Amino acid sequence: MSPVRFRESEKTPLIIVLDNVRSLNNVGSVFRSADAYRVEKIYLCGITAQPPHREIRKTALGATESVAWEYVEDTLEVVQQLNAAGYQTCAIEQAERSQNLFHYSPDKNSKVAIVLGNEVKGVQQAVVDACDTVIELDQYGTKHSLNIAVCAGIVIYDIFYKISPLR
Repeated sequence: MSPVRFRESEKTPLIIVLDNVRSLNNVGSVFRSADAYRVEKIYLCGITAQPPHREIRKTALGATESVAWEYVEDTLEVVQQLNAAGYQTCAIEQAERSQNLFHYSPDKNSKVAIVLGNEVKGVQQAVVDACDTVIELDQYGTKHSLNIAVCAGIVIYDIFYKISPLR
């Protein structure tokens, strides 16, 4: 499918918000996963780099041309706008009030927005507090963290199968 046809096609009602993601390769990988599951849009916030950039292009493999995206400096502002627009906002973070992704069960007709944070600091606490829910992935190794591109792929895949009208 061409990027033009992709942009015109039906989307999964899922938005991704990247909160101060520093790795350009992670940004590109998130674009690629967003393309695979027809994500509605990506918001790039704070220090998160924006296309066009050679390092993003290397991992995105053209997905920056097919997936809608927008840069907004303030992540909290984006989350508040998404809440007001009826999206269920979910911080992907290890936190006290988090629930396991396996147990997260939005309604089939839900609109969902996920927020992924900085590779070292995670999602800003004010943003976590503004989200409707906090989701984490079980981990049983010694590192207790996943690369955000890997985490994004897992979460996007899971939510796609829970809410997408495309499947």
